[in-house]
Amino acid sequence: MKSATEITAETVQLPQELIIEILLKLPVKSLFRFKCVCKSWLSLICDPHFALSHYDHLSAARTCRLVLLAPSASEFRSMDLDASILDDSASAALNLSFLPSFPQPRYNIKIMGSCRGFLLLECHSNLYMWNPSTHVHKQISLRVNAMFFRFLYGFGYDPSTDDYLVLLGTCDPNSVDWVTRVELYSLRADTWEQIEDTYLSYVNASVDFRLGTLFNGAIHWLAFRHDVSVKLIVAFDLSERSFSEIPLPDDFNHNYYFCDLRVLGGFLSLSVVGIDNEPTEIWVMQEYKVKSSWTKTIVVSTDDIPTQYFFPLCSTKCGDIVGRNGFTGLLKCDDKGQVKEHRSYCDNPLGFQVAVYTESLLSLPSHNSQQASSRR
Repeated sequence: MKSATEITAETVQLPQELIIEILLKLPVKSLFRFKCVCKSWLSLICDPHFALSHYDHLSAARTCRLVLLAPSASEFRSMDLDASILDDSASAALNLSFLPSFPQPRYNIKIMGSCRGFLLLECHSNLYMWNPSTHVHKQISLRVNAMFFRFLYGFGYDPSTDDYLVLLGTCDPNSVDWVTRVELYSLRADTWEQIEDTYLSYVNASVDFRLGTLFNGAIHWLAFRHDVSVKLIVAFDLSERSFSEIPLPDDFNHNYYFCDLRVLGGFLSLSVVGIDNEPTEIWVMQEYKVKSSWTKTIVVSTDDIPTQYFFPLCSTKCGDIVGRNGFTGLLKCDDKGQVKEHRSYCDNPLGFQVAVYTESLLSLPSHNSQQASSRR
């Protein structure tokens, strides 16, 4: 006769297909805890095919987080977007021990972009693709020409080749005709390649200098085209390897103090900080690349902003908007533009960095990628 323990073990045993279906619905943090349940779960959760299925399955409910570095802090911290920005328990320290001489000096570390759970960091003339959730990372040698000025950065993914790409635009500031060079790094090939016959007459005009916004398979920059004196959005299609231009809205206030380009609520969005204490306006492109679809959705009054400058970063699952409170803190407002809470992290804006990334189990599609321990 079977013991009660044996009978209980049999009754709770689930089909493998059902286990996979359940695990696919769980956030990354829970999956890391469940690695220790049994060897089969550990093997499943660590499987690259499961990681990809998990990322695709949660396309509409992925967990987004903020990564933050303040000049006075000795560590990067990851923050839950949907929690209160006043709640210290909603953030956790991140391990960047793979970077040279971390945590000192912190000013040499720059966040250059995010894509599919990976952050792109620049440190000591090298780039690093890094997944904060799994600790997987890859070092990339950055080709630096002292004579050329780096004015465009982009980080994205090409699904047609399953490849992560880094775009670097440089120019010669001493040349009369503004000589530019565009190079593309392929993770799969592990090489930089210059894109021939590319002349860019743009100057980056965004708050986060040089950084591109990844959306709809392309990297976008808010730019000023100096040959015709026009402000616009320039996009680089990662699959087609080509540039295109997107016009700004007709009613757009060109007399602004700062302007930034982000993705809010699944749409390409502009945030405009006016001069003379004018409110922050948020514009949304409701149909991609259609100029007439630009719509002003939210206006945030400077009366409620301690620093008078609000730069939206992302939207939460409940529709709130989280952004930078000037250059030293964070602020959260609702979908009507009413400020809910704010917090300052430092007095010195130099070195304060914040970026959005999505939690994922994904690894890098390259046998050269360096795997750090995945234990939490």
